[in-house]
Amino acid sequence: MKFARWIFLIASIYGLLIVAPGFFLERQAGSVVAVTHPEFYYGFYGSALVWQFVFLAISQNPARYRMLMPICVLEKFAFFSACLVLHLDGRLEIGGAFIAALVDGIWMFLFFFAWRASKPPSKTEA
Repeated sequence: MKFARWIFLIASIYGLLIVAPGFFLERQAGSVVAVTHPEFYYGFYGSALVWQFVFLAISQNPARYRMLMPICVLEKFAFFSACLVLHLDGRLEIGGAFIAALVDGIWMFLFFFAWRASKPPSKTEA
């Protein structure tokens, strides 16, 4: 469980540091890509921020929250696969979003390995 604990703790800290500033960068993002729907912009950042707290909860008790680990793999897969397909289709250049997607891909595999390396909780822990 130590591996899972550390992976999810580091992921949550990293995610908080990366995601939180996005709430204050709408104007800068708007200079690169028009933010025509601020509700989607802030909704994305809000959802991403909530996931960092899920990772933090898992890091505190990986055995208890083991059932969430495959869902966390899917959370990372969603962004990683979308950006990869867009890149392969020529619609996303190598840059900020693509690099972020590659990082999410690494987290996806680490979450998967953490899930596989952890054991299900005993009946008393569940």
